[in-house]
Amino acid sequence: MKVIENQTFDMERAFYGSDGVLVRNCSFDGPGDGESAFKEGKNIEAEHCFFNLRYPFWHDHGLKITDSKMTELCRAALWYSDHVEITDSRLHGIKALRECRDVLIQNCDIISPEFGWSVEGICMEDTTAVSEYFMMRSENLTFRGVTFKGKYSFQYIKNAIFENCVLDTKDAFWHGENITVKNSVIKGEYLAWYSKGLTLINCKIIGTQPLCYCKNLKLVDCEMIDTDLAFEKSEVEAVITTRVDSIKNPLSGRIRVPEMGELIMNDADAKCEVLVCGQKKAGEFCKMCNCA
Repeated sequence: MKVIENQTFDMERAFYGSDGVLVRNCSFDGPGDGESAFKEGKNIEAEHCFFNLRYPFWHDHGLKITDSKMTELCRAALWYSDHVEITDSRLHGIKALRECRDVLIQNCDIISPEFGWSVEGICMEDTTAVSEYFMMRSENLTFRGVTFKGKYSFQYIKNAIFENCVLDTKDAFWHGENITVKNSVIKGEYLAWYSKGLTLINCKIIGTQPLCYCKNLKLVDCEMIDTDLAFEKSEVEAVITTRVDSIKNPLSGRIRVPEMGELIMNDADAKCEVLVCGQKKAGEFCKMCNCA
């Protein structure tokens, strides 16, 4: 592998078509304002580098980025690339990840609107992210220890697992399919409308009008805080461990809740069984209504 250290590059396509290059302590910046530094490359590594120019990593195969910074001017940094590892780095340009495959992101700081569209196979761990329309239409996601803030996240995603995450986000998981969320906090309005196959386990759900128009929705031992008009038109099986402010016209299934402010059942098609009872954990026998 060719090693290049302590240099600055600002020309167009500085390393176009390269195979087997390690750049260390380098800057991609300057008056030349050149784009696409590593386009069409293979086996590229960047360590402790500074990226201030557009489109540095397009159509790359085998890419490792470590301890590096992409500024807000480094827009659309990674597109159409595969087998990508990014660790201990800052991704601060808009549209930082698109149409990529087999991506690992660890211990990173992301500030990037429209990040992660149409990605196939991504693992993100111990990372913070601020974005809008985050990860839209991506598939096969694994998120662990991720803290996220923004709007319209994870829409139209498929086949995803979230563990120990904190998601502060409006309209999360809309139209999502086959999603499991464990031991996480989800705060925001209109959670997961129109989703299919969403399972929430030991989660805290905060915000108005969650989980409406869902199919095959499951909640296992979840808290619901400041949630009103929940479950409208949803097919749901739920065990909830806290008070719910109001439940409105759930379509089918069974909801068990220890306390409820209001149950609204004014739709003839709403057939879900809603039980206000002493059941607080799945599998426990309820002496109050024999609902176990």
